[in-house]
Amino acid sequence: MKRLQITIIAMAVLIAGCKQSATPALQPAKYGAKITEVGGSKQVAQVGSGLAQPVVVQVNGADGNPVVGALVAFHGEGVQFNPAQALTDASGQVTAAVQLGFNAGDYQIVAETPKSGGSSDSLTLHETALGYEQTLGQAVNAKYCIRCHDNESTPERVSNFDNLSPAPHLFTDGATLNRVSDADLTSLIAHGGAALGKSPQMPAYSSTLKPAEIKAVVAYMRTVADPPYQAPGVKYGK
Repeated sequence: MKRLQITIIAMAVLIAGCKQSATPALQPAKYGAKITEVGGSKQVAQVGSGLAQPVVVQVNGADGNPVVGALVAFHGEGVQFNPAQALTDASGQVTAAVQLGFNAGDYQIVAETPKSGGSSDSLTLHETALGYEQTLGQAVNAKYCIRCHDNESTPERVSNFDNLSPAPHLFTDGATLNRVSDADLTSLIAHGGAALGKSPQMPAYSSTLKPAEIKAVVAYMRTVADPPYQAPGVKYGK
């Protein structure tokens, strides 16, 4: 009986300590009129991992100047933020580290700031999480595709994009590629552009890539598409 009482007291102390250590809600020192992105959107990372770059937003007043002490709160289903809320600094900005959830696909990050009078202003940023198949597709892309399907050169790779006509589609070109079926994309990769009446400069990879690797490339393209890809027949909640 005495041991039970001690246990109950210890649990009560622990619960009380947790309540005391909970982060209190911040109160804005000033109010802004508009929240804008400084950087951090459209990043790609592995599921469950943190983004390479933080998300940075800025709150401006009605005059367009940055507001110091405005409250910014971040929201996102399955996403963790550090910090989840903060007051803008001397530049009118808030910086937050972001960790994505464990489902592959598009993640929406909402940054919100209250305005005087009870309303608020918000913006939505998009980030992409890659699962196992999409990660394999990303690796195949980096080895075989990116030199032609990326218009930017790097110290490790010179882009061939500008030398080709018609220009290849970027894998992020959802406005075009989202309208192409998985079967047609698979055929294009496996048999080349000529097989579907497209540019013959698109080579065939059926003898180079395994079917699972081609499927992974299509999955990667679907995941990084901008605007986000919506599978036919699937209804997405708002």
